[in-house]
Amino acid sequence: MKKILKHVKKDQELALKLYDSGVSDAMYLAGLAVDPKLMTKEQLQSAYWYLLAECTVAWVASESQYALELAREWMQSDEELIACAGWSTYANYVMYLGAKELELNEIAELLEQVHTSIHDAPNRVRYNMNSFVIGVGAYIPELREDAQRIAKDIGKVHVDMDGTACKVPIAYDYIEKVLSRGEPKKKKTVRC
Repeated sequence: MKKILKHVKKDQELALKLYDSGVSDAMYLAGLAVDPKLMTKEQLQSAYWYLLAECTVAWVASESQYALELAREWMQSDEELIACAGWSTYANYVMYLGAKELELNEIAELLEQVHTSIHDAPNRVRYNMNSFVIGVGAYIPELREDAQRIAKDIGKVHVDMDGTACKVPIAYDYIEKVLSRGEPKKKKTVRC
């Protein structure tokens, strides 16, 4: 795929056509190749299963000029897939921009929302809320204690991973693991 990515990265129009193909692997590749700065809000609105919503769309959205606007909108959705994209977009945005450019009061409120609602949230939303707590705990020193406290309180988050070997990380342990390597630096890209 890396050989293909080298060619696709130079062609925004091709990347968009790959995403429009509806073929999951092509859509994933498009998310790696597209320039998020050139995306419109309309182009960031489609995903038909959780991998695309939580990864491809959320990664590209978090690096776009519409990151916060879309994350906030999507997080409020009653549709699980859209809410997943919102929480994942915000979590990736936290890791991408770094603490200096973030609205700490809003993030603190979102942490409290996770604290009170994670175990009652829809399946995949729980997964992305957990990732949000990890992102805040690892990347925002000003809110780290709050994130660690909430991570301890929420404990193990149960998510049906649809028969895969994927596991849901325990947020507190994962934050500690990240911090054991030193203070993390903001990411140049969240797409991988």
